[in-house]
Amino acid sequence: MSFWTPYTIDGEPIDSFAGGLSDRPIVIEHVGTSGGVQIDFTPLGARRCLGVPMDELTNRVIALEEVFGPAASLLVERLYDARGWPERFALLDAALLRRLEIGPEPAPEVAWSFQRLVAAEGRLAIGALADEVGWSRRHLAARWRRDVGLAPKAVARILRFERAVRLISRDDGGRLAEIAYDCGYADQSHLNRDFRAMAGTTPGEHLRGPEVTFVQDEAVARV
Repeated sequence: MSFWTPYTIDGEPIDSFAGGLSDRPIVIEHVGTSGGVQIDFTPLGARRCLGVPMDELTNRVIALEEVFGPAASLLVERLYDARGWPERFALLDAALLRRLEIGPEPAPEVAWSFQRLVAAEGRLAIGALADEVGWSRRHLAARWRRDVGLAPKAVARILRFERAVRLISRDDGGRLAEIAYDCGYADQSHLNRDFRAMAGTTPGEHLRGPEVTFVQDEAVARV
């Protein structure tokens, strides 16, 4: 979720937006300067705060008004007019806490199985996960799509990929096969396939790619 940044959706300018989980590459281009706040929720936190089924936001970016209603424009205006970052963070804390208090609670089975899969960094059999909560794989997948945005198998794939990216970023390219195995891939070719699918590049190209630096004014908050 971001605020007062000059982007467009389907050609229409927006100053705030929200998005869900994505399992494909996203290319963002921006010319000039911008200011704003980016808030990174966990999927379960986003479900509570945004208040919509998360599969409605999968691989999508929408105007914040579509989930917050008219309150979105007022919040953006107050953030823009605030006298510095401490005041902005206080405004955000108050607004998000109100949303979290009234937002829908994810199913306990989804919350528990999500934490299990995250702790295992995606290296957990989905059938075993369904057995642990006493649901069928089909029912587990349906409830995950509503509360998380993607089925457990797709989320496990993202988690394995994220772990691979972290390990590869600290490597010189000589351990790609070992990293692939450690992250739960059958072999390096399967790792390369997931890189292409989710990052639009290969592990080697990732290592040779330019470093992107984000300048933060004060702090980054995770909910």
